[in-house]
Amino acid sequence: MNEFVGAPGQETANGDEARSQWLSVLASSPLAALSKQWDGLEQKPDFRWLKKPEHGAILLQGRISSNGAPFNCGEMTVTRCSVQLVDGPLGVAYVPGRSKRHAMIAALLDGLLQTTGPASVRARTIVETLARANEAEKRASAAKTQESRVSFSMSVTE
Repeated sequence: MNEFVGAPGQETANGDEARSQWLSVLASSPLAALSKQWDGLEQKPDFRWLKKPEHGAILLQGRISSNGAPFNCGEMTVTRCSVQLVDGPLGVAYVPGRSKRHAMIAALLDGLLQTTGPASVRARTIVETLARANEAEKRASAAKTQESRVSFSMSVTE
């Protein structure tokens, strides 16, 4: 994912898809990488809390063969947060685990990505950097798994 579908502030279905993509990147990025990018941001946005970061749990559902009846397979801890930037946009985040900092940074970046201007461009760069790092990690993990792959073949004799 090198580029998002919609432009900042775009209210179309493509804009919703772009927001979904950047929220996914922000939630799935390691806190250390996200914090490093955030700390490098020169101007932090002014905001007010709508909901300070808080922990909770969500119920996970699964399906057998992707088309079977849904079943409850467990719970997962999440942290959620919502902020409103001084210039208007609302930023939200739901991140796995119990990191209040992760949720706060993700919500603030979500808000920035809905604006226009230099702050939005910088936020977009942060998310694209994180997306590339996440993809590289996935490729490295897949390559490592491939190295240990075992193929079984069956020989039938009569």
